Order: sequence, then C-alpha cells, then structure tokens
Amino acid sequence: MIRTDTLTVPAGHDRPERLDVGMSPLDVADLLGGPAGPAEEPDAADFALPAEGLGNERRLRALDVMDGYLTRKRRSLLGYQATQEMGDCAFDLGRFMQHNINNLGDPFQSGGYKPNTKVVERAVLDYYAALWNAQRPYDAADPESYWGYVLSMGSTEGNMYALWNARDYLSGKALIQPPAGPTGALRYVQAPLEPDNPNARRPVAFYSEDTHYSFAKAVRVLGVETFHAVGTEKYPDECPLPGTGAGPHEWPVEVPSRSGPSGHSGDGTGEIDVEALAVLVEFFAAKGHPIFISLNLGSTFKGAHDDVRRVCERLLPIFEEHRLIQGAVTYGKDPATGEPLVDLRRRFWIHVDGALGAGYAPFLRMAAAEPERFGWTPDTDLPEFDFGITLPTREFGDLDMVSSIAMSGHKWPGAPWPCGIYMTKVKYQISPPSQPEYIGAPDTTFAGSRNGFSPLVLWDHLSRHSYQDQVDRIRKAQDLAAYLEQQLHRLEKERGIDLWPARTPGAITVRFRKPSPALVAKWSLSSQDVLPDPHDESTRRSYVHVFLMSSVDRFKLDALLADLAEDPAILGTTQQVTTR
Repeated sequence: MIRTDTLTVPAGHDRPERLDVGMSPLDVADLLGGPAGPAEEPDAADFALPAEGLGNERRLRALDVMDGYLTRKRRSLLGYQATQEMGDCAFDLGRFMQHNINNLGDPFQSGGYKPNTKVVERAVLDYYAALWNAQRPYDAADPESYWGYVLSMGSTEGNMYALWNARDYLSGKALIQPPAGPTGALRYVQAPLEPDNPNARRPVAFYSEDTHYSFAKAVRVLGVETFHAVGTEKYPDECPLPGTGAGPHEWPVEVPSRSGPSGHSGDGTGEIDVEALAVLVEFFAAKGHPIFISLNLGSTFKGAHDDVRRVCERLLPIFEEHRLIQGAVTYGKDPATGEPLVDLRRRFWIHVDGALGAGYAPFLRMAAAEPERFGWTPDTDLPEFDFGITLPTREFGDLDMVSSIAMSGHKWPGAPWPCGIYMTKVKYQISPPSQPEYIGAPDTTFAGSRNGFSPLVLWDHLSRHSYQDQVDRIRKAQDLAAYLEQQLHRLEKERGIDLWPARTPGAITVRFRKPSPALVAKWSLSSQDVLPDPHDESTRRSYVHVFLMSSVDRFKLDALLADLAEDPAILGTTQQVTTR
C-alpha cells in the first residue's frame, strides 16, 4: 500500500476538522500526548541499496516507511521557520515531475536548454519586485530596474550572492552596464588601488550577533573581511566601543544587538543596536573603507526585524561626510580607443536578509496602512525595509538606500524543498567571470544548473492567495504568537513553574525554557543558550522557540502546552516522560 496522507489535507488547513479523518490513531496520539512508540528515524537498513537493486515490493515498502515518518514529524514540527502546509500543489504540480526542468543561466534569457520554467520565474520575480517596491519590469538597459533570480538553496545562497555582488562592486570590478570592450570579451577585471587611499578597494562587512549562522561561513568562503577581522589586524587597540568583550579595547566579533533588562544583549529583543553600528561604521568609513551591511528581517531565533529605515537615516550623514555616496572607479582601458574605462558608483551596500520576514512583512505593512480594506490593524508597525527607501542627500538628490534583498521560499510561502529569491538592481550587477557560450544565456547566477521546479511551486502558491489571503495568513500567525505567549504565562502561574516566555514585538516566534530532550525531539524544537550577563555563567539559560507558521494551529499549541505542564525537566522532577 502506498500512503497518501500527505496529499489528503485540504488547501489552507493542516489538520482535518475531525481527528479521526486523515490521521491514524498513532498520529493523534503523537499530538495529544497519548502513549506511542519512540519517534525515531527510520532504520537505515530499509534503504540500503544492493548491487542488484530492490524488488518493487521492497522498494515501495521502504517509501511507505519514509512517508509515514515524514507525515508524523511534519504534523508536530514547531521549532523551525518552515511551512508544512503545501495545499494541493502536489496534485496540480505532480505532472511536472516527469520533466528534467533546468533554469540554466540568467532568468531573463531563455538560453539553450529549452525545458525550463523561466517565464514562470519571471512572473514570480515581478510579483516580489512589486511587493518590495523595486522598479519593474526588468529592463537590462535601465540601471534602476530590478534584477534577480529564484535560488536553488534558501536565503543562504541569496546572502552569499549579495556578499559576492557587493564585494566585487565595492572593490571595483567591472559592471555589466554600461558594456565595454568587444562583445563577449571577458570583463571580470579589478580596478587598481587608489594611491591616496589604500583602503578604497577593501570593503568591510557588518552584521549583528543575531544574524543567521551561515553569514559567518559565507564571509569566509568569499574572503570578505569583517570589521572584527580588519579591526583586530590593523587597529587592535582602537575599538570605539568601550567595554566590548573581555577588555575595553577588544573588537566584538559581530555588531551588538540591543540590550535587554540585564543591560546585555542576551535577553534583548534581537534587533541590531543602531548606535553601536553607527559608531563602528564611522570608524571604518573614516579610514577609507567601503561599507557592507546586512540587516535582518525576521532573525533566526528571536524573529526580530531590524529597523532598516532608521539604520539608513542614521548612516547616511556618515556616508556623506566620508564621501561614500559616489566615487569614480577606473578599471582599465577601452581596447578600441585606449580611453580609461570609468564609472561612478557608491561605496556602501545595504543588504536585507529577509529569509522569513520579506515574505510576510509587505502584507503586514499593507494592513497597517489600510486597516479598513483588510479588516485588521496589526499591533506592531514594521518599518520600511525595501527598495522604496529613498533619502535626500546634500549633493546627489534623493538616494535609494537598499541594494539587495534575499528571501527563502520554503519558509513563509512554503515549498517542499529549500528555495528563495535574490533581488538587486541592474546598476549593481557585475560582469560574470566567464561567458560560456554553450548554455546560451549569461552566467549571472550563483549556481549553474538551477531548480526549475521551484518557480512553479512559488507561482502556484502566489496564484492561490490574494493579498487579502496573505494578510489573513500573517494575522493568524500574529494571533497565535500572542496566544502562545499568554498561555505560557498562564501555565507558569497555575503550576508554579518558570518558563521564561518572551516574544519580540511583531515577531511570529515565541521563546521559552527548554524542556526535556524527549519533547525537544517530539516537537522538533531548536534550542539556544543565552547568557544575559557574559561575565556570570550562573545567568545562563537554555531556550527553545516555536515559529507560528501557517501550518500551526491552536490544536498543536494546546498539545504542546499540555506536554510542558507534565514535563519533568520543567517541573524539576525525575519521572520518566513518554517519548511519543
């Protein structure tokens, strides 16, 4: 028998109205807390691949085992930014599984590999360009036009592309526009150093301590220098943040986040400390370094939203003072005329890692702007975060501040595998390192072969949900976050226990005290230790969090709360807890 449980749930719902419809007794027990067997991973022996292959019966039995495991686990997943609600996309899109779909190369040129979904990809990009206030449609001849592509990974790839793009742009690599030299000539060339400013081609990266862990990996992979690395190497005793780290002159590894009640960031709300960022940026801007900044929109653990507009407003005077708004870059000579190849470009880059938040923030802001139209007034107003942020300058008129945005498609919209969106503007595009003729399209994306199924999944989701539907989805998430926080406080009072519930304003995640390993495994909770006072180990607390994605409802939350009320790790007892 081949299971189809994962295909029988109506679109927009993760749990049938009756518990005995579409769920086995084991599934119900998993959520309600009844006795059941351990929810371990399937036995690897079921999937061993012998030289002669598997018979059909054994092969289907192995697939049934995996389907059963995934079905149970997806219904109790609460701790990660991953929507488990796929609606009917498996029914409608299953027909495309017979095609080898590859969106090879630039999304705006069909290329030589014709079994692609680039026309769908462009529709998805246009949709998000509208949401993020980017100039559309894409026009290669318009520097202000947006450019982007659908990622084969999640926002990690988008962040890596932003770092790569910004590194080459700020260090003086040749741009795609305007073209220079013979058609097809290799133009991945570097501008020479400026004699009066040895740091002019040495960008420095800034990101907060609440930034996704992959950023630290990405800067190393791409050789992008952080302010900590450059400060420690070149300015070891000049850190302008007194009292940072173990000594008054040590450079912090990342930009501090806002302090909480303890006076430290560990128990803070997770937003970047704008004043600390400004102090650090001012230091390196004064030394002549170009500046790269990544800001969070829905941070990994606390779900915090950095105030992108406030950051832009605070940093613009620094950029003006240190002449980072515009500068000439000479990167070679025209092979035909011998004239220098020069362009004017800015010397700062602001990137928004909207892995989670860029998917819902536009709809939350729509509701705040037009509550009568959408029937809801959000409790928290999220500030602007996108390409629409423009600020007046003294010399150059109105200046657009955000250079790039990344979003994960498998988080808020929902997809069966990691995917996402990267978006920037034509004026920031760097000429690629190579121009392979055989793919028939410019090699402008991070990956070569790209998943052509992801645009279909994203398009299907967007086509099913109106703006009103999207507002309703984020409203439900906000309501459930408020409900969970309230019920955790209630449980504390009723049982006389400490749960440490906390929620950053506007976040769709609630964090609380880490329960037993059995409950962490059952509900797929991610955990993080917090040290409110970095100098006092006794203040350490272990937290977990719940993300209120569209596949979460009160039924699941109440089942979690019931488990917490009986958990020995919470109650401080040694009784055994059923793994379930």
